[in-house]
Amino acid sequence: MAKTRYPTAGGEQGQLFEPSAGQGAQNDPATVPLAERVRPRRLAEVVNQSHVIGPESILYREVKQGRLRSMIFWGPPGVGKTTLARVLAEEVQADFVAISAVTAGVSEVRRIIERARRNRARSGRTTVLFIDEIHRFNKAQQDALLHAVEDGTLVLIGATTENPSFEVIAPLLSRCQVFTLKALEVADIQQIVQRALQEDVLLKTVPIEVTDWEALYVHSGGDARRALNIVELAAERWSGRPEEPVRLDRQTIEQIVAQTMLYYDKAGESHYDFISAFIKSVRGSDPDAAMFYLARMLESGEDPKFIARRLIILAAEDVGNADPSALTLATSAFTAVHYIGMPEARIVLAQATAYLAAAPKSNAAIVAIDRAIADVRAHPAAQVPLHLRNAPTPLMKKLGYGRDYRYAHQFPGHFVAEQYLPDELKDRVYYIPSSQGQEKQIRERLKQWWAGRKVYPQEGESSAETQHGPQKPKQKQ
Repeated sequence: MAKTRYPTAGGEQGQLFEPSAGQGAQNDPATVPLAERVRPRRLAEVVNQSHVIGPESILYREVKQGRLRSMIFWGPPGVGKTTLARVLAEEVQADFVAISAVTAGVSEVRRIIERARRNRARSGRTTVLFIDEIHRFNKAQQDALLHAVEDGTLVLIGATTENPSFEVIAPLLSRCQVFTLKALEVADIQQIVQRALQEDVLLKTVPIEVTDWEALYVHSGGDARRALNIVELAAERWSGRPEEPVRLDRQTIEQIVAQTMLYYDKAGESHYDFISAFIKSVRGSDPDAAMFYLARMLESGEDPKFIARRLIILAAEDVGNADPSALTLATSAFTAVHYIGMPEARIVLAQATAYLAAAPKSNAAIVAIDRAIADVRAHPAAQVPLHLRNAPTPLMKKLGYGRDYRYAHQFPGHFVAEQYLPDELKDRVYYIPSSQGQEKQIRERLKQWWAGRKVYPQEGESSAETQHGPQKPKQKQ
């Protein structure tokens, strides 16, 4: 790990708190990130979660009695899930083991369980197993925890940003209490940062003034780790002269965040840039580029289910009825990814990616629904034609509801040129099939059915120009 280097008072780059003879790097605070150095060690130091661990809470009372049950913390990033788990383990004097569901497998979980079992038999000490991003564990990995949780071999504390009702298997969920952690607010970020400025052994030597707490909150996304990272990067800007403190105003914060994002991109872990490039490559029918970005995301630890969800959206939005089986395949891929997990999920994602990239493309469905939504908003009072209305009562029949409705199956070809839209939108065309794949046949069929009633423009020509007036197309991101 790179050492944190702050300028000395003389202006020269120096290393504060160099390890003394006989001390390892683990005793040098400069080798530890600020967020870790100022991590709360007591329940009273945990910010904004009093509903979970306040003096009146059930969890607080149980912990003070030396008892700890298995639980799951559900909340946004950077609110203190890992910190709270560590503090709870310390409070009950339990051994603490932390793993990430992104990198851990069943074999590692089983080794931890076996060590916990031996430790319990030998010393009577409880082991707390903390699993970060527990929603990334597949069913088999979660199943491996069941018996150990049930018989008390270990106490499980899982952390997730996803709804545990959907991501944690029911047998395991029933053995855990779920606690929802609140998102941090501006005042919480301010409290955390001010404590770091006052108490951190390195940071308190650097004069830093935060003049825009709102900007720090916004650019950290309410994530305490990110806020502290911004402050730590700001400390490295100090000139070394006490009369020239570092001022964290909006401009400085934005500069630091921009520099951090550039590094993030170079590291190949930019969540939004890579998923954007991936989707655009599939949409652009380049399976090779799509496969490259898929590999980059998976190697960077991206959640495979996040990628699978985006492929489902793409199948409907960008392939559509040009290949109706694309949506079925993408949905099946998500199900498979959910059940098998990594590393095998990469094969499923690769197959789905290759298929969708090579499939004929059509965005006719999303264009159609957006056109229809525009008309719904422009004509909020448009009424269902009388002949299409339901008539469950004699009064409604007397008023003409359902009268003269023509049942399509009683006509040749099971089709009749009926008016289905409201009068003011009569014969409007929203769905304009492309000439790609199966939509070519759909297009010809619709043109034949509605000849003389509806106008289907040539591909590339918007029906909005003929029926709605000129309309500027939206630029797809």
